[in-house]
Amino acid sequence: MARLAFFDLDGTLADRQSALSDALTCLCRSRKLSPDAEQWLRTALADRATIGDFARLREAFGLDATAADLWQEYVDLMAAAVTCRPEVLDGLARLRAAAWTIGVVTNGAGDIQRAKLAGTGLASLVDGVAASGDLEIRKPDLRLFELAASRCGVSLADGGWMVGDNPAGDVGGGHQAGLRTIWLRGRPWPDGLPSAHHVVDDVTDAIAILLAETE
Repeated sequence: MARLAFFDLDGTLADRQSALSDALTCLCRSRKLSPDAEQWLRTALADRATIGDFARLREAFGLDATAADLWQEYVDLMAAAVTCRPEVLDGLARLRAAAWTIGVVTNGAGDIQRAKLAGTGLASLVDGVAASGDLEIRKPDLRLFELAASRCGVSLADGGWMVGDNPAGDVGGGHQAGLRTIWLRGRPWPDGLPSAHHVVDDVTDAIAILLAETE
């Protein structure tokens, strides 16, 4: 099997939830948004965010700022707030040193996901990125995994791994792409979905499993 490992970004490599809370607090203060507008935004962006959310926010609350300006401020704030733990960065560096190819397959707009990768220091450890906004499709769509493989300069036909916290998107999508899977437990497991090859509590445990494959 090829030394190829795809990782999900939000909730796997990076802590989106705490970054989201911090970024929205700053944005709402900067734009002097009402408590109702802030609550609307926190609900709308709980799972994902697009520029369209800010267009709807602007319309619903009569804001003067353009959707594009609000979105760009949000992207910048998220990039500044999002974190990746040092032990995760170290683990990915060890994978690269062991000749692994590392890709990120993530649902989200391309600009914000790449800003997060740059802000956390992950960008320099990754060979290729496929964000759902690149093709307007989302995991578990096979085409997103194919795009990631292409951007990493490899073929899915050679096999590899997918690591993530979303049962359907990461584990289900990984299975469809012919990859072995590692699930970071937490979300409810849907009925009828094939089991992951490994189940772990932390992405560092997943990295340890991958490193053991090369020993």
